[in-house]
Amino acid sequence: MDSQTLHPENFPERVLWYALTGTYLFYALGALYIVAPVIGWILMGYLVWRVARPVADQPALQIPLPVWAWILGMVVMLVALIVGHFDYGLGMGATIKSTIGWAKGWALLAVFPLIGCLPVRPELLYRAACVVGLHTLLLFPVFVAAWLVGAPSTLYVSPLKAVGGPGPEFFAVSLYEIDPGSGLPRWRLFTPWAPAVGFIGNIYFIFARQEKQRHWRWLGMAGAVLMVLMSGSRLGLLALILVSATTWGISQIVRPGMLFLGGAALAWLGMAGVFIQQAIEDFWEAFKSARADSTRVRAALARIAMHRWEDEAPIWGHGVVERGPHLVEYMPIGSHHSWLGLLFVKGIVGLLALAIPMAASALDLLLRAAVCQLERTALAVLLILFLYTFGENLEILAYLIWPGLVLLGAAHCAPLQRKNQTEPAPYSPILLGNEPCPRFQS
Repeated sequence: MDSQTLHPENFPERVLWYALTGTYLFYALGALYIVAPVIGWILMGYLVWRVARPVADQPALQIPLPVWAWILGMVVMLVALIVGHFDYGLGMGATIKSTIGWAKGWALLAVFPLIGCLPVRPELLYRAACVVGLHTLLLFPVFVAAWLVGAPSTLYVSPLKAVGGPGPEFFAVSLYEIDPGSGLPRWRLFTPWAPAVGFIGNIYFIFARQEKQRHWRWLGMAGAVLMVLMSGSRLGLLALILVSATTWGISQIVRPGMLFLGGAALAWLGMAGVFIQQAIEDFWEAFKSARADSTRVRAALARIAMHRWEDEAPIWGHGVVERGPHLVEYMPIGSHHSWLGLLFVKGIVGLLALAIPMAASALDLLLRAAVCQLERTALAVLLILFLYTFGENLEILAYLIWPGLVLLGAAHCAPLQRKNQTEPAPYSPILLGNEPCPRFQS
């Protein structure tokens, strides 16, 4: 499939293609935070319309069980939000405001996998990610030059911030920022803070690796790696190596020679266990000391979140985010950590509402990832999301990670689509369940 023949072929593909390839344009307008919820809910309406008005020759809408798990989990998030507001008497105004925030945050973790069940080709998402990588490579000299000449770090904040959001940084056009700990520059590009660039760069790297055209693949991979390096994120670099190695290992597991190699490796690990444990501990200490101030703040935020969750609101949480004390530089309690943030705001109910869908997706994809390329790619995306739950808040970055969520939904739908291509089923507007992947299909 070459660059001349790869273009959007239907309404969902056109919306997703222009939303993703126009990333830097929307960023320059300060509209990026708005684009994802808008296209998400528009395509959600389109999906409902397709179900409500079925056409006989139209392919059945396929919604597998793992996607239903995400839908149910995010609905439970809304229930926890309402109960938390009621428990703390926060009032109807705060409840409505937080519900709107839910629709722009947690709800998207169900909306976009559901959109992936529409006829959207993964190849289109891969190419769009490569286009963003190319734009990053082209704009890289501009961002570096701005730092070298001492230009203002933030050019302007878009007036679109009036629509409401977590903060002005989500609508700001920033050329660079200076790390207060090291004094070195970091770049946030089109994200609200620098570590988020590493998050998005990892997802785009996984996408770019699947691009069929060699020149687009190398451009996309180079742009994605550059994003991770520009972010200066320790977790970004770790994820880039760990996820790539893990997905490669999964792809090789069906080879007979790998079984013997794996057995030998386990035997060696058993003999060298003490040395490996010490090496891991040394690496972790070096990892934390690389940015000691950040590590200290994150650890303090974690302690405060755990203490207040256990003592004050273990089941349903506090309902809203609260600012921490001066000790943590007034950072929101539970920020920089999805699980602790959920425990503080939505209690154990909220934590399970994310953990169960993640586990359902992981189990479904693991069953076919060794022999199916799409499922292996989606599993890599899911692994990135899981790793970043320990360093970021998925809710607040849902407007950036949506391409990975769409691919997740498409991968869950793939077995049903493969079955329908070989065994046409009677027409139905919605199909449920899942089917095994044909062996050695990629």
